[in-house]
Amino acid sequence: MNRNVVGWLFVLPAALHLAVFALGPIGYAAALSLFDWDLLKGESRFVGLENYARLGEDGKFAQALMNSAIYTVFSVPLGLAVALGVALLVAQKLRGVELFRTIFYLPSVCSQVAIAMIWIYIFLPKKGMINATLGWAGLPNETDFLGTPGWAMAALVFMSIWTALGPRMVLFVSGLLNIPESLHEAAELDGANPGQRFWKVTLPLLAPTTFFVAITSTISAMQVFTPVYMMTKGGPEGSTEVVGYHIYSAAWERFQIGEASAMSVILFGLILALSIAPFRAMARQTEGM
Repeated sequence: MNRNVVGWLFVLPAALHLAVFALGPIGYAAALSLFDWDLLKGESRFVGLENYARLGEDGKFAQALMNSAIYTVFSVPLGLAVALGVALLVAQKLRGVELFRTIFYLPSVCSQVAIAMIWIYIFLPKKGMINATLGWAGLPNETDFLGTPGWAMAALVFMSIWTALGPRMVLFVSGLLNIPESLHEAAELDGANPGQRFWKVTLPLLAPTTFFVAITSTISAMQVFTPVYMMTKGGPEGSTEVVGYHIYSAAWERFQIGEASAMSVILFGLILALSIAPFRAMARQTEGM
């Protein structure tokens, strides 16, 4: 049998899965975005690009995009920095370090709903863990983290750093272990201190891993929904109403499926652009290397 045919047969199950559960729904959402479909009334009519035109004039959708951007800009770099710091610690060849890797990874395999419920209690005024600790230290302990604009987004970002730590840490540990030890030894013989070895050897060689983690983290951050739904419902005063929650609200609270589909298509386009642009930039930088 032709080797190309065998190769395609191996790829076929994954390609079918991708077509049925990814490309198919994307195409269907794009088609729905051209209709004014009221799910509650069961009525639909073709409106073309009218849904997109309305979104261009919708200040709430623009604010949701801004909230998603704010969440991404803060959660991704901070999350990467924390994950890299933890990876540097647990990549050491010490007895029992595997236990710490497991502990740091545990939140990523837990239910996001259950984790959100735990963090709701952590952020409670007075009785929450954070406010209770502040009270024991003699500091003000009445801050309503999830009910105050500004603090609510900060609370979501802080939680995201903790919940996404595990997968990021594992990727960074893998990248660190793949750096030849001989390069560190050579730098040390040249008189480089630990800080210089990190900036001149570790970080440059970790660039592909950092790039991958940054891209996947950005995609995930732009789609955040569960913590917002469970903890803030987009409040207070719309300060945490990200695009994912705004789409949910349009589809399942106002039953405007066409409008929600149009927002989904726009979000898909933004994520696609944020994914492709860095790859092209890196390809241009590596030409001729």
